[in-house]
Amino acid sequence: MTYDVARVRGLIPSLGDGWIHLDPQAGMQVPDAVFRAVSTGFRTSSFSHIGQHSASQRSAGILERARQAVADLVGGDPAGVVLGPDRALLLAWLAESLSSRLGLGTGIVLSRLDDEANVAPWLRIANRYGAHVRWAEVEIETCELPAWQFEELIGPTARLVALTAASPIVGSAPDVRVAADRVHEVGGLLVVDAIGAAPYAHIDIDELGADIIAVSGTSWGGPQVGALAFRDPAFLDRIPAMSLNPYAKGAERLEVGGHQYSMLAGLTTSIDYLAGLDEAATGTRRERLETSISSLQAYQDELFEHLMATLGDLPKVTLIGRATTRIPTVSFTVAGTQSEKVAAKLAGHRIGTLSGSHGGSRLLDALGVNDEGGAVTVGLAPYTTKYEIDQLGRALSSL
Repeated sequence: MTYDVARVRGLIPSLGDGWIHLDPQAGMQVPDAVFRAVSTGFRTSSFSHIGQHSASQRSAGILERARQAVADLVGGDPAGVVLGPDRALLLAWLAESLSSRLGLGTGIVLSRLDDEANVAPWLRIANRYGAHVRWAEVEIETCELPAWQFEELIGPTARLVALTAASPIVGSAPDVRVAADRVHEVGGLLVVDAIGAAPYAHIDIDELGADIIAVSGTSWGGPQVGALAFRDPAFLDRIPAMSLNPYAKGAERLEVGGHQYSMLAGLTTSIDYLAGLDEAATGTRRERLETSISSLQAYQDELFEHLMATLGDLPKVTLIGRATTRIPTVSFTVAGTQSEKVAAKLAGHRIGTLSGSHGGSRLLDALGVNDEGGAVTVGLAPYTTKYEIDQLGRALSSL
């Protein structure tokens, strides 16, 4: 069945604001069903899932369903799903929990392609306990992360590799499995940040070989909720707990403080929204996710080609990176104009983009882009249309 972008747009009330939203990296637009789920959650749940009161029991059900939904998204086990207010916080708590494994004489491998949330926590631990940090570098021309590096970078002392599944800035999607196989040979762990990959790619924790995957609901139109999915749920009972509950077991050992149950209800609904992007999708939620994401990919492949051709035809625009394996996201510069000014002028045309250094991007620093005024980043979403790409091209050509 052909992907019906008009039907998908009809699910999202905010698209009626007259803006063209090409900034999904800042959070995709939220479907109406998610708003309603959050509102219902506020009205009907309790602030605790412990107890016999009916509201507490509803909170317990919301929590259980949210773990299952994330597990369906990544092909994991709900018992291994840790939930929290933000994936960056969860990665920070994870780093603290694993700090005893990352002391003097051990190694950590990080990537220039990664978002800071999967870099800063590991650097703090390394600086505190003396672990040696090695960096996987990108090819300047393509922004690809060559997989051959991992054989050299991941030595016998390596205990952890932190790697993105796809860059939310330049779109490059590295070969995660190569890093996974190598780090497992030396008894280490692989932590994969999938904030850029969802919802553009099928995420399968076993196929990736990841020990832990981090995701965020804002990546696909959900609320500000983060999750860590552990391939082996039993591992959670073998690492130091971060919970304030001294008797916490399993996933609760990394959950600090209480849950926002209304947001968790919205998280589940947002994953159901993803699974229903293709109206013809049937079967389990995992099966419907696979069908819908495949349909979305087919639609966006053609649309992204049009975006790249549109930008490539503009003489003042320079594209950053041309990775062969990627998600539909691209950054670019405009000759003679700082990125903040480009974004402001696009906003004058009611086109939303991301601009500047993206919160201190190490990738843009390494490429020298931030020294020249930063970059503008645009990305496709399930609701993006060809007309919107054409409007972006016209606005840029007038600069």
